[in-house]
Amino acid sequence: MGLILGKEVEKKFPGLPYARSMYIDGLMDALSFGRAYGFPVVIKVISDKLIHKSDVKAVRIIKNEFELKKESVSIAAIAKRYDGRIMIQEFVDGFELFVGVKKDATFGHVIGIGLGGVYVELLKKVSFRVCPVSKKDVLEMTEESGIKKLFEGFRGKQANLEKFVNVTINISKIFSRPEIKEVDVNPLIVNEKDAKIVDIRVVTE
Repeated sequence: MGLILGKEVEKKFPGLPYARSMYIDGLMDALSFGRAYGFPVVIKVISDKLIHKSDVKAVRIIKNEFELKKESVSIAAIAKRYDGRIMIQEFVDGFELFVGVKKDATFGHVIGIGLGGVYVELLKKVSFRVCPVSKKDVLEMTEESGIKKLFEGFRGKQANLEKFVNVTINISKIFSRPEIKEVDVNPLIVNEKDAKIVDIRVVTE
């Protein structure tokens, strides 16, 4: 069994809407990225020994160059501790959603959606369908999982339903490749204009 993380996922599974990102080797790389694409940015540790990054402060939102310089030493120490690499990524604002696929012994590959971030584990309210899914499937799943209200408008913000549907359908099609055992997209950030993958892991057999 293998695990694919970070930029390697983009290389093997192109065409999905990944947030702009790059691996960095030091502070100068991070500053160059921030100056090129603007702040805030996100820095995170990518390691197969580290699944829940937030538990050890291995993912941080950086507002400006001063914060980047201040946080770079501690994030580098975490990367060293977990034998990982540091990634810098554009900050995407919006609702955190979850899209995941796993191989079921009876039904084959099934896809689930729900609230993302820490809430997917806390609430455990996820709707499932057999892959691949249609637009009708995804619309039904948004209602069953309780996330439909986000696409109708919540606290002055609204998620883009069309973008979310398209991403979910495309993720469900990954499983035409038999070596794929599991995909975990958490979170998929969806806002009024777009939907972008900011964290993804793929497990292979």
